[in-house]
Amino acid sequence: MKKALALIVSCMLLFVLAACGEDKDAAPASGTGVTDTGVAPEAELEIIATDYQFDQEEYTLKKGVPVKITFNNKQGNHGVMIPALSLQLDSKNSSAVVTPDKTGTFEISCSIMCGTGHTKMISKLIIEE
Repeated sequence: MKKALALIVSCMLLFVLAACGEDKDAAPASGTGVTDTGVAPEAELEIIATDYQFDQEEYTLKKGVPVKITFNNKQGNHGVMIPALSLQLDSKNSSAVVTPDKTGTFEISCSIMCGTGHTKMISKLIIEE
């Protein structure tokens, strides 16, 4: 009887201590603008996807300027992949803060096989000095 009671009390104590742990998925302190990468974005870019196309043919960013890129899937099942920024976003992971470190014109493509128009779902990312 005493062992069972001790086991129950020990389990309850473990649950209480586990609840006091740090929440790694918690949002940063309100109003700071600092993201989980530790960088506050200076610009924002929203990429919207509908069936077999992105909302713009070209997107422009500045080299060295931290930007929050948000992916918004309006129609169909899509994702966005930007290899030049080592970035892939979808409905589960819809935003990230990145800092472009090179200039040029790069490809943006759909990262989820979305149907017959998938291979044509491409836009350009222009990173300027």
